[in-house]
Amino acid sequence: MRNQHQPVAVEGFPFIALFVFVTLIFALLGWGCLTTIMLVLTLFTVYFFRNPERFPPTDANAIVAPADGKVIFVGDVMEERYFGEEVIKISIFMNVFNVHVNRAPFSGKVLARFYNRGEFFNASLDKASLQNEQAGLFVESDRGKILFVQIAGLIARRIVTYPVVGDLLTRGVRFGLIRFGSRVDVYLPKETEITVRIGDRTVAGESVIGYWHE
Repeated sequence: MRNQHQPVAVEGFPFIALFVFVTLIFALLGWGCLTTIMLVLTLFTVYFFRNPERFPPTDANAIVAPADGKVIFVGDVMEERYFGEEVIKISIFMNVFNVHVNRAPFSGKVLARFYNRGEFFNASLDKASLQNEQAGLFVESDRGKILFVQIAGLIARRIVTYPVVGDLLTRGVRFGLIRFGSRVDVYLPKETEITVRIGDRTVAGESVIGYWHE
């Protein structure tokens, strides 16, 4: 899978190259104001696609956040796509200033993968979970099953998901990203011990959002 050990996600390279090219053209033409604007846009694009290293916790039962951002929902929902029962959903909203590379919440085998076209409502709204464009991975671990779904937002127009059915994921591994502002929903069995609340800030691959029971 891509983007495992490089400081900037490869999906950002075309944008960065374009902004660098335009910045150089404006500079050669002597258009100082436009050159400055394009330089700022170039630096922001590099910042947006940054891909820092993360270090998952050592606790074997810890489930980590799939995204940097703010927890906007924690509660029981009916999940009919794969669980067919009531589960716990945790939603994490990413704004344009968060790292947008997503990480696997737990280790396991990818049992299913889906992609649904949809709307582009504000990702912080409840209806975004079902109506927005989204891609999901249903994973079976040695402790239980978990579903995590990347959801496009108002500005986001591109979801990238690397794993395919049958792949083995390691907790904290980079599994994709979303451009530019979005959310990730995590669905967990009801018996999972949840450790986050609405309003909490998370760091992908490091922040613990819950624990499996032994």
